[in-house]
Amino acid sequence: MPVGNDFMGLALTEAEAAAARGEVPIGAVVVIDGTVIASAGNRTREMADPTAHAEILALREACRKLGSERLPGAHLYVTLEPCAMCAAAISFARVERLYYGAADPKGGGVDHGGRFYDQPTCHHRPDVYSGFSESRSAELLRSFFSEKRSD
Repeated sequence: MPVGNDFMGLALTEAEAAAARGEVPIGAVVVIDGTVIASAGNRTREMADPTAHAEILALREACRKLGSERLPGAHLYVTLEPCAMCAAAISFARVERLYYGAADPKGGGVDHGGRFYDQPTCHHRPDVYSGFSESRSAELLRSFFSEKRSD
């Protein structure tokens, strides 16, 4: 079963597609037993929905496909450290493992900010692995925001 960069490559493809749509370039992929169940990129602007983060959309699709609000055994690959909202959704879905690319010191909710999984009220903490395709993930974000500032 591929670990890290193979599935992270799919998440990066979703992030690139999000950037092409004018969205912040973040992508996510849900994998169960080595099979991609769902993938998504940010669509907050397109859907006029502040919750339409890549992670939320991918989790929703995976749950819909499986007919369950829980995703036991699921691995989530995302290009940026999830925010607190997404960290909570990952916990509520009972995702087994979270792999993320770039750290987010300003908006992250896993290893930065509120550190959702370290709170005593958190009932499920996935195994967390960071730094997968970190440089490429960070560069996508830098390029996107650099272009936005120059417009």
